[in-house]
Amino acid sequence: MPGMESGLQTNNPIIVAAFRNLLQHQAIVVLLLLAVLAVGWHVLRGAQLRKVANGEGNVEVPQRLEPRARRLLRVSFGLVWIFDGILQAQASMPLGMTTQVIEPSAAASPSWVQHLVNAGGTIWSNHPVTASASAVWIQVGLGIWLLVAPRGDWSRLGGLSSAAWGLVVWVFGESFGGIFAPGLSWALGAPGAVLIYTFAGLLICLPDRAWTSPRLGRTILSGFGLFFVGMALLQAWPGRGYWRGQLDRHASPGTLTSMLRQMAQTPQPHVLSSWISSFSSFDAAHGWAVNLFLVICLAALGVAFLSGRPRVLRVAVPAAIVLCLADWVLVQDLGFLGGVGTDPNSMIPMALVFTAGYLAFVQVAVVEVQVPITSAAVASLPLKERLTARPAYTFRVLAALCAIAVTLVGAAPMAVASTNPNADPIVAQAIDGTPNAVDYPAPGFRLLNQSGHSVSLQSLRGKAVALTFLDPVCVSDCPIIAQEFLASDEMLGAAARRVELVAVVANPVYRSTSYLVAFDHQEGLERLGNWDFLTGSASQLGRVWNAFGVLVSYSTGGSMIAHSDIAYVIDPRGHARYIIDADPGPGTQVTRSSFSVVLASAIRSVLDR
Repeated sequence: MPGMESGLQTNNPIIVAAFRNLLQHQAIVVLLLLAVLAVGWHVLRGAQLRKVANGEGNVEVPQRLEPRARRLLRVSFGLVWIFDGILQAQASMPLGMTTQVIEPSAAASPSWVQHLVNAGGTIWSNHPVTASASAVWIQVGLGIWLLVAPRGDWSRLGGLSSAAWGLVVWVFGESFGGIFAPGLSWALGAPGAVLIYTFAGLLICLPDRAWTSPRLGRTILSGFGLFFVGMALLQAWPGRGYWRGQLDRHASPGTLTSMLRQMAQTPQPHVLSSWISSFSSFDAAHGWAVNLFLVICLAALGVAFLSGRPRVLRVAVPAAIVLCLADWVLVQDLGFLGGVGTDPNSMIPMALVFTAGYLAFVQVAVVEVQVPITSAAVASLPLKERLTARPAYTFRVLAALCAIAVTLVGAAPMAVASTNPNADPIVAQAIDGTPNAVDYPAPGFRLLNQSGHSVSLQSLRGKAVALTFLDPVCVSDCPIIAQEFLASDEMLGAAARRVELVAVVANPVYRSTSYLVAFDHQEGLERLGNWDFLTGSASQLGRVWNAFGVLVSYSTGGSMIAHSDIAYVIDPRGHARYIIDADPGPGTQVTRSSFSVVLASAIRSVLDR
């Protein structure tokens, strides 16, 4: 029967189909933007060629090339954002993000972190399809933006936008990277991958003059030096489980050993799982030595980075890259394999940032080259001439605008969804299916309401009727369904005056009005002027159940076992127009809100006819 052990799986076909459909529609918009960009480039290039054909002279003006350190950050993190956007397009992301990523990361954090993350995660829970698709295009758009805008205000704005989005993801998606949770470790991903994205974005949005001296590179390396020393102390702190492997098979494994065993079980190529399993066995046998090696390496790298000596850094930076790659493969398992991985974890972004810091420290000369343009004074030309004077530059501006538009393809729907406190109907439909549209005269009935007054379907003509069946002594599904009806009434607003909410008792034993009144008081339904909880004799109720196809199963003692969770929407003429499966499924706040939206929408549709 409906209502028995149902729930939402991450591969729910209705959610997955809706997610793919939305991505496809948004992809069409993105392709149209790219087509407009291609046309713009064709027009600009054609204008330049016509000028050359007309014999207009070229002049040379100095133009600075982008520093290698900044280019490394911009291009690499542009590619990383695009890769993350592709990961967000996994079919399991709409329902798996909250249950497999957000909630587990928050569970080990203090209660205030959990409350904050839950408040932000409500948007994803209420609007899983919209939020998932939005995350895809926001991250793809940011990646494109960083790639196509190498210099100037557009490029710096791209870095700032990347930092802002990274901060949002770090707080609400990674629960501050787990820095407030026990067991924090550099090897396991502290301080969170996306915080490093944020740091890189802030570096990209720095003014050009910041890259003209070794000070910026020295500051980046010194910051990482302090970080590595701090992580070494944290790794060496006793009582955190990192000094222990598992010498005795009956003893509990150490923190790292336990983590490695979990990672080895995730779906991935066999060669990777075998490497991790082997390293897990090695750590189980030599946990103390492994942790000592890691502490020494982190401390040594920290001291080397703080030294600021080029000769020392020339060795320390490659060594840090090797250590990061080893941890990325053997401990973090590449970061994105199995489950609903959303990024490559912390090691690759971290290595990119301190490598960029090293490049900024050892090579700061800004090269000037002579670039031919089709005007001697571009700044003084009219707008049309300026657009055609340097078509490559203008193309990059157009490409940046296109990337911003791609970002807005995701950001705009998410912003709209964040203002809607009610869950999307798709959640309820994923549990119960879409409402079944019908059109036939609803079966008549005449019963007594909770006040002892006679109520018939005929007496309710002229009003839309939302009808369901509830057990007044039920403690599982029925209270949830009652709250869904209450929420639907609130959503209807002024239209609720033209609606009657009706429940028929679904218990042949506990059916007296005293039970109905107690149930109404418990669920706050007594304050509704358009609520009727109907009862009658066992034979009267049985006829109504049969007429509406409701199955009731109970023991001889009268204790309820199960009954059909079903709702009817009847139009003002007395015709049944919708049959809705009212199974509350997992019974979360999200599913309750979603069903309320479905019910309110069905009621409005019959009122508008």
